[in-house]
Amino acid sequence: MASPMSAGGFLDALRAEGLTVVQVGEWRTHNRNHKGPWGPVNGVMVHHTVTRGTDTTVRICYDGYEALPGPLCHGVIAKDGSVHLVGYGRANHAGLGDDDVLRAVIAEKGLPPVNEANTDGNPHFYGFECENLGDGEDPWPEAQLEAIEKAAAAICRHHGWTARSVIGHKEWQPGKVDPRGFSMDDMRARITARLK
Repeated sequence: MASPMSAGGFLDALRAEGLTVVQVGEWRTHNRNHKGPWGPVNGVMVHHTVTRGTDTTVRICYDGYEALPGPLCHGVIAKDGSVHLVGYGRANHAGLGDDDVLRAVIAEKGLPPVNEANTDGNPHFYGFECENLGDGEDPWPEAQLEAIEKAAAAICRHHGWTARSVIGHKEWQPGKVDPRGFSMDDMRARITARLK
């Protein structure tokens, strides 16, 4: 368990990992903190957006939509590997998931099968939405995969976590398929190598 880093610390950590960061609007204070706590934080969650086009994707993730107000994550990872910061604090990205998974993330142990949605993940996870249609055919450019690796590693490095603190949405919430098109086990291996 850890207290969330400051917005400035988050920005600095991403830049220190070598990422190109784009700051969007009032991202530092754009959050859903009035709906509940932000923290303690325990991990990083990776999503795909089911959208095409960086500008459209960033706008949706900043503003949200009628049924789910933004921000929908902390950062949007574009196809070109740039990270667009759209919010900081509690964000509408994780939703309800499996408490057994949260316990495994906290303990940095292997993940159990996800089979229930009984715990609010929004206080506990930094969230990155990754621009991809999520159909299993839309490509994941190497620049984007490297940015996912770097962004997750930056947060893990700050908090002293291992790659076991990084999960996909599908590993948290039953019925979710994101991120689709690459293996989270492979991504965790990349993050582990980077943290060394």
